[in-house]
Amino acid sequence: MAARRRFVPDFDPAYGDRALIDALDDIVIGRWQGVRDLLRDTGDDWGLRTHRIRLLAHAAAGSSATGIWRAAEPAGPDAAVLAAATEVVRVFHRAIAAGRGGGVDRDRLDLAVRSCLAAADLHPADPMPWVSLLTVARLYEGGVPHRELRRWWDEMRGRDPYNVEGHVQLLRYHSARWHGTHGRMYDFARDVAGASPPGSPLPVLVQIARAEEYRHVCDAAQGRAVRGLDQHWKHELAVVEIRRTWERWILWRTDGPVAPQEIGELNYLTHAACYAGLRQEACGLFQLLGTRAAHLPWAYTGDAAEQFTRWRTQVGATP
Repeated sequence: MAARRRFVPDFDPAYGDRALIDALDDIVIGRWQGVRDLLRDTGDDWGLRTHRIRLLAHAAAGSSATGIWRAAEPAGPDAAVLAAATEVVRVFHRAIAAGRGGGVDRDRLDLAVRSCLAAADLHPADPMPWVSLLTVARLYEGGVPHRELRRWWDEMRGRDPYNVEGHVQLLRYHSARWHGTHGRMYDFARDVAGASPPGSPLPVLVQIARAEEYRHVCDAAQGRAVRGLDQHWKHELAVVEIRRTWERWILWRTDGPVAPQEIGELNYLTHAACYAGLRQEACGLFQLLGTRAAHLPWAYTGDAAEQFTRWRTQVGATP
């Protein structure tokens, strides 16, 4: 009898999106034509487009591809949108290198904002420039004025009211790690979850908020024991909210493979179900994921690959 093949999680950030993988490979060697074709073919599938541009921007941050593309097509809307998203990633890289939020020149932040606003002018229907603005807003000391933040939020929602990435960025803005509190973050997540349409992944914002709180508490503790943290994932409200997300998202989703742009959020729900002891739900979620793993939030509670593999076996999802 042949030995059973050892399960290995796949941490490919494109989650099997072959066209995106090819475009990411092009960026590495400084080519932009494949990226142009990918974004053209993506059209106005805003969720997929946002996911693709986010990953392309991370790859392009260390490449000259976007600059070459903009020079070749200075009036190209897709080139402008990707260039603005790339500038935001580069600013975050500077912030990380300097320590969260510190050492980022205000003029550089303002330049990123202007790039996003210019991209929005060139591609008026696209929510991505506004998602990029909600992202860079975190890096301003003290945040951005409420009126300005509200305008960026309204502009994004006016183009794509259920854009998951935009909601995640504002959730993080409202977190205690950045410019809010745990309470404000949860209020935002629960309000969005309650107003989202059946089948939307947006209810998982509550589980993302729980992971953000856990990370913030652990970072602040600096290795010290935190009273009650062992109940963080499995107290009554946490369990109830996982089941609500399951009922509003998973039970209403259409049959078939999970779209690449939803795999990251599905990992958050799977992680929460595992730690809450919801074995049946976790098993079903692992079956939907297959091998497609995301580093977050598994890395918040240990080694991501070990966590994903161990929990998958523990809940009985291994064939």
